[in-house]
Amino acid sequence: MTKLTLISSAIFSVLCSQSALAATVTGKVMDDKNQPIKNASIHVHGKNQSVKSNDLGEFAIEIDANSQLHISKDNYVDSRIAVSESSNNLSVSLKPTSVETVVVYASALHKNSLEMISPVSVLSGDELRNKSKPTLGETLKGLPGVNASYFGPVSSSPIIRGLDGPRVKITQNGLDASDASRIGPDHATSSDSLAAEQIEVLRGPSTLLYGSGAIGGVVNVVDNRIPTSNIDELTGAAEYSHDTVSNANTVAAKLETGNEGFNFHFDGTKRSGDDYQTPNFTITDDDGDVEKEDSVENTFIDSETLNFGTSYVGEHLTVGFSYGSIDTDYGIPGHEHHHEHDHEGETEEEHEEHEDEEAEEAVYAHLEQDRWQGLISYALHNNWIETINLRVGYTDYSHSEIEDGEIGTTFKNKTTEARLNVEHKFADWHGMMGYHYSDSDYDAIGEEAFTPASVTTTNALYLLEEREFGDITIELGARVEDYKIESQITAHEHSHDEVEIDHSDEETIGYNESFTNLSASAGAIWQYKPGHSIATSISHSERAPLSAELLSNGLHIATGTYELGLGYNIEDNEAHFEPENIKQETSTNLDLSFRRFSGDFGYTVNFFYNDIKNFYFQENTGLVYDEEDGLESAIGAHDDAVAVYQFTSKDAELYGIEFDAHYQVTPSAMVKVFGDSTRAKLKDDEGNLPRIPANKLGSELQYDLGDLQLTLTGTHYFDQNDVTAFETQTDGYTLFDAQANYQLGLGSVDAQLYINVDNITDELGFVHSSFIKDKAPLPGRNFRFGVRGYF
Repeated sequence: MTKLTLISSAIFSVLCSQSALAATVTGKVMDDKNQPIKNASIHVHGKNQSVKSNDLGEFAIEIDANSQLHISKDNYVDSRIAVSESSNNLSVSLKPTSVETVVVYASALHKNSLEMISPVSVLSGDELRNKSKPTLGETLKGLPGVNASYFGPVSSSPIIRGLDGPRVKITQNGLDASDASRIGPDHATSSDSLAAEQIEVLRGPSTLLYGSGAIGGVVNVVDNRIPTSNIDELTGAAEYSHDTVSNANTVAAKLETGNEGFNFHFDGTKRSGDDYQTPNFTITDDDGDVEKEDSVENTFIDSETLNFGTSYVGEHLTVGFSYGSIDTDYGIPGHEHHHEHDHEGETEEEHEEHEDEEAEEAVYAHLEQDRWQGLISYALHNNWIETINLRVGYTDYSHSEIEDGEIGTTFKNKTTEARLNVEHKFADWHGMMGYHYSDSDYDAIGEEAFTPASVTTTNALYLLEEREFGDITIELGARVEDYKIESQITAHEHSHDEVEIDHSDEETIGYNESFTNLSASAGAIWQYKPGHSIATSISHSERAPLSAELLSNGLHIATGTYELGLGYNIEDNEAHFEPENIKQETSTNLDLSFRRFSGDFGYTVNFFYNDIKNFYFQENTGLVYDEEDGLESAIGAHDDAVAVYQFTSKDAELYGIEFDAHYQVTPSAMVKVFGDSTRAKLKDDEGNLPRIPANKLGSELQYDLGDLQLTLTGTHYFDQNDVTAFETQTDGYTLFDAQANYQLGLGSVDAQLYINVDNITDELGFVHSSFIKDKAPLPGRNFRFGVRGYF
């Protein structure tokens, strides 16, 4: 109640503050050759006012106090100009660039992608639509430093610099996606790339704003479901596409309209597809028989999403609300439960009946999510406060695994989240202070409930400040986070000679633990000459274990392992719950970036080093789990026993390089080169970390022929030989992809026909970071036909 009272008082005091009288600022936007730039966007920093320049580059915009104008245009470097009520007849010059500049919403301080100190990549516009796939992992895996966990094409999460799972935060408009994808690789992310306006990938620790779950990076999906600028007319978009590799059809639509400050948004997506085809490969079944396959069974998808949003955008006040729903069925490859039948002496009809029964044992997931988000923002310009922004969200997520038509296991997660930001100026410092609250109520019911029900609550305060010193901008930040886990643990031991568990002897232990996570960072960017910069940062981040890492105790069929958490101690083949001396994972990260983004040639090169103490990871214990005998030595165990992996913590280091470069050969042709390399290992020569993605190197050629745009991309994934014990090496492979887009002139409708050809050479490729790499290679040659239109 005290927190809500403080928030209400702050908002009330702002709403009651006095504003200065409005004044009109005029100016003209020109290029480096003194030619007018049409349709440049002129935006008042911290407010919702924005206008476009006319055919002569002229503009006029109202301000009510000393302000900053942000002027941007595609293929030009953004400009920021301080103005007062007496400013008039401004002359703004924009320098050309072949790199698209995009405002990064996840930056909190309205920076574009070229001004960021931390390395960032943004997919938006036609590039996002052309590369969009059903999962975030597959959509983003071509970016430098980004790969995918790949549990088949229907469940694939992003990996950033070798880190994934609970170390990569997936957000929607800055709030947690709140699904179960951090619990297991077979759980799909609920964020939809098909309906996104842009997707932002922040590499390296972003814990200051997003918490300890962002120790490796952030993927922020930005949509316009709560419009933050006024929509004056009816606009919309529609798209249909077909993929041959899985016989998949996708339909997407969006409508937006508004009147006198009230705005409305709708979008929806429908996707259905069958099992995907692959080049011929061999697979060994549970009986040791080798079979040839040309598809991956149980990889179908049937998904629907619907989203509604509305807002009121005034001169200072923005209020909005949105609701979204997801309803998806998707197959889980490598997750079948086969029941053997003795077919001897059966009639042909009985034999076929039993075969049908066995075929029905494939497992699929049914995902449902309801998500509500709200926004209240008030912008003003007084002595020090610029904007107060409150964003809240509630997510009700359910993931059920269906076995033979019946629910086997259900995972549920209900999350409430609130983020209050106050953007301010103090002397020469510009920054953000905020409060972040999150409450996650997780539960799992059924035979795969290897993690007990738990409630995780986070309260955090953070501060982010920046200041300019000529061509150098420095940034300082800190966050203190109270992290609390509550759960009820059912304690029983598995021993070698134990045949059946006596549930009457089970003991329930109340577990309640709090951690204080501290994070801090310092960074600087030096624009040493126009279009050239060097950025560096150092950060310290702390992370407490997730409930899955701490409390797991059960069979995880998707990965084919028995999982034990950090809180268990194995003694004489018995697991005892003794959660003592659990230390936080502590990361110290250093980043160094070199960038050029002016003229026809540009590049970004990032070097990183990450020193992590108490790195949580799963280690093979040398034991196996058998349903009859419990935990026992792997020597002499039954063939159907599964390996026991336990979360442990050891010191580790990760370092590497990622880069992309481009050259505008002619006004119609551009060449790009990109790649990354990550080395991840335990310290003290204790070996490599598991499932680290292979290095990659690629090139792309873009060519415009008027209304026809052509793109050819080749990416080579190298051999991965840096493996752990019980992990096999993965051979390299090369993928070639092509795209052709043709613009149609249909009056007021901007229409586009396109065809994408993925994996042109039908290359067989296995993803080293996948838990089921040998059972689920990458898709074979795929033709994707589509048409999209905008009005």
